[in-house]
Amino acid sequence: MKNASIIVGALLLGAVGAGSYWLGSRSGAQPESAASSAAAAASAPQARKLLYYRNPMGLPDTSPTPKKDQMGMDYIAVYEGEDEPAADSAKGGAGTLRISTDKVQKLGVRTEAAALRALGRTVRASGRVEPDERRVYAITPKFEGYVERLHVNATGQPVSKGEPLFEVYSPELVSAQREYAIAAQGMRAMRNAGAEAQAGMRQLAESSLARLRNWDMAPEQIEALVKTGEVRRSITFSSPVSGIVTEKKALQGMRFMAGESLYQVTDLSTVWVMADVFEQDLGLVKIGAKASVKINAYPGRTFAGTITYLYPTLRAETRTVPVRIQLENPKRELKPAMFAQVELQVGAKQPVLTIPESAVIDSGTRRIVLVELGEGRFEPREVQLGERSDHYDEVLAGVREGERVVVSANFLLDAESNLKAAIGGMGAPAAAAATKTGGAVAHRAHGTLEAVNLQAGTARLHHGAVESLQWPAMTMDFKLANGGLVRDLKPGAAVSFDFVERAPGEWVITALTAAGGVPTAAPAAQPGSPPGAQDHKDRAPPKPAPDPKAHAGH
Repeated sequence: MKNASIIVGALLLGAVGAGSYWLGSRSGAQPESAASSAAAAASAPQARKLLYYRNPMGLPDTSPTPKKDQMGMDYIAVYEGEDEPAADSAKGGAGTLRISTDKVQKLGVRTEAAALRALGRTVRASGRVEPDERRVYAITPKFEGYVERLHVNATGQPVSKGEPLFEVYSPELVSAQREYAIAAQGMRAMRNAGAEAQAGMRQLAESSLARLRNWDMAPEQIEALVKTGEVRRSITFSSPVSGIVTEKKALQGMRFMAGESLYQVTDLSTVWVMADVFEQDLGLVKIGAKASVKINAYPGRTFAGTITYLYPTLRAETRTVPVRIQLENPKRELKPAMFAQVELQVGAKQPVLTIPESAVIDSGTRRIVLVELGEGRFEPREVQLGERSDHYDEVLAGVREGERVVVSANFLLDAESNLKAAIGGMGAPAAAAATKTGGAVAHRAHGTLEAVNLQAGTARLHHGAVESLQWPAMTMDFKLANGGLVRDLKPGAAVSFDFVERAPGEWVITALTAAGGVPTAAPAAQPGSPPGAQDHKDRAPPKPAPDPKAHAGH
């Protein structure tokens, strides 16, 4: 009995010790587990809150769920912190674009500062080599005769100055030589005669000699005739200049008439390049400027020339003006009719404010640049441009020196942001001002509201004539800048409205006023709801689109 009590007591002591050890371990492990859970929760990335999905083309349309637009493009998700219009308005104006920093990096956006540069530009033109018109000579006998002998009998043959070309026989030439010979003999016979007789004979001899000179008889032949008095049957025509025979009509034994061109010799030591400069570049080209000419026949070589003349006529077919460039050609390497590539270095020498040409978004009616404001914010600005170089444009207004403009990924920013809406906001005050001064940026009309389609963001109105566009009265559909513009208006209401052309053929109402009332205010759109989703009750269903023929005056 005593042994049993001892065994029971030992078991009880062991159970108590085990329980105490278990409780101690439990209390010590609990804080460590809690600390681990807190650290894991702190290190876990915070999930961004999805606000809504917006239209990828910048149209005022949002959706609480993923969807595609009419072109099949996915709507872009907008998270909390990315859509801060109020902050943007406070920092950079209503037209400021806001893009997250990580998206800016992914898009590869690069910027460059507007700076002062001397605009150097290269005007390129195509041309052709032509002979210098002042160095082309025609050999034309001034009397009738026959070709007796040809010394040069091939076109393209080089000749030197004074080299014989051909010999001719002419009865008139022989008669003139005989007259001189008789007159010279009479002068010798009348040495003892009176002064009047000698003067008459001398005058006859001089007139015969002048006729021979006028007929281009060689001076050495005339001198031989004076010394010997011997009449030659034929005379020789020589080349007046060193050059190339570019035309030969003379044939052995042929008869020619007075004034007929038998040979043409061209001096090619100096040639012209006739470059066709486009009309828009003509104002930059000046006489005396240097030009670089490249010839396909001599790759890698450049010939230096000088602009000597700008022709006064323009070729309507090509809208180009010929520009004459003079080149020295001592080795006769440049041949007439060779094709040439001409580069003219032109441009202003004084530094002007410039931006890269890739920074300009040209819509056809105005030019826009995106100015970086920092922290993923960009401001679209309209700029006025002046002279252009190969890579830079002169800025006359819109950007200040030192401001950084986007030079790459401009159109990707357009796709990632509401650029069209921002540009529209940027131009709204100017449009309103233009309307007051009679400009054509914004237009005003009066009419009747017929139907509203909030889902499509359109309204159908019947308006009167629009003088600024020369439109007649008609019924047509307009886009709504915001669905709140038609709040509290029902079909049949008389309205006055302002509208602009946001894109070719896309007319957007920017302001709408009920007749006799105040302009309607656009309510703040709730995230996740499309513009104009409020107050859609009691709206009349949209009518079918009008016949396009009814818009013939549009």
